[in-house]
Amino acid sequence: MFIDIEKLKGYIRRLKDSKILVVGDLALDEMVYGDTERISREAPVLILQHTHTKFILGGASNAAHNVSEINGGKVSVVGVVGDDYQASDLRNAFKEAGIDCESLITDKERKTITKTRISGSCSQSITQQIVRVDRQTNAQISKETEEKIIDKVTQLIPYYDAVILSDYHIGTLSDKIIEAVVSTAKKYSKKVIVDAQKNLDRYKGICSMTPNLPDTQKHVGYYLKSKEDFLKAGRKLIADTDAEYVLITCGSEGMVVVERNDKYTHIPVFNKSRVFDVTGAGDTVTATYTLALAAGAEPVYAAIIGNIAAGIVIKQFGCATTNIEEILSAIPHEISVEN
Repeated sequence: MFIDIEKLKGYIRRLKDSKILVVGDLALDEMVYGDTERISREAPVLILQHTHTKFILGGASNAAHNVSEINGGKVSVVGVVGDDYQASDLRNAFKEAGIDCESLITDKERKTITKTRISGSCSQSITQQIVRVDRQTNAQISKETEEKIIDKVTQLIPYYDAVILSDYHIGTLSDKIIEAVVSTAKKYSKKVIVDAQKNLDRYKGICSMTPNLPDTQKHVGYYLKSKEDFLKAGRKLIADTDAEYVLITCGSEGMVVVERNDKYTHIPVFNKSRVFDVTGAGDTVTATYTLALAAGAEPVYAAIIGNIAAGIVIKQFGCATTNIEEILSAIPHEISVEN
């Protein structure tokens, strides 16, 4: 089946009109760079002469950043930060990206989720990561913090077109928070899109979800190799979550959309050029897919937009973003999908 390119372009241009709320495990990527000098006398480790530090929005924050770059900042985040200096760095990163972070909840018992990557270089080699330090509290959030988040999301959802639940399984999205988001979204006819890696059946009554192939296979308990396998897996995901349709991302094999009426669509990869870094590409897909659905696009057209956007960001290093102009310029002259 061939896709209507002009119709696709129309949906892409409307991405800027959708307002999105992101709820989940908000994180900060702290990138520390320097030049390697010598081996320390204190221990067999490199001494790094610091040159600069860069802050990048990671985790659920990256999904919000992708949305902001496309719709001009019509996005807000709800999540938890600690009472630490990393919280200030995260807030500043949100503000620089044009993201509303006024609804962050401070919990003094938790750490702001921060992944510090220390990288070094010398004149004979490219920059290389030496070590990564993770700061996070893995326990579920407290009842008090849970109630504060529920209050925030129930107040905010009426003012947004769709909600992204971004679960990196670091304790923010409790069952009660998920239930509150879904029930409030249904009350106001808002779409809820889920990006999670496991326990996919926790999300009941949603619009859609975007699991990757390995996580889908873990959930259903078998490998997906044929159209029949994907249809069967899609049926199970829809039955387990009461979703309207699901988008399964398959890396170099493209994407598969399965809808309630047993409609199957396989979307091939459009970017055939060299892949530099797939970090954050899943967030890009979820962000653009959600924006497109909120703008009225059919599931297959929304998935194609996510596919094109992912093909752009994987050409760049780190958690990259894209925009409407880049997506429009990257549309193939002809798009064919398999039903």
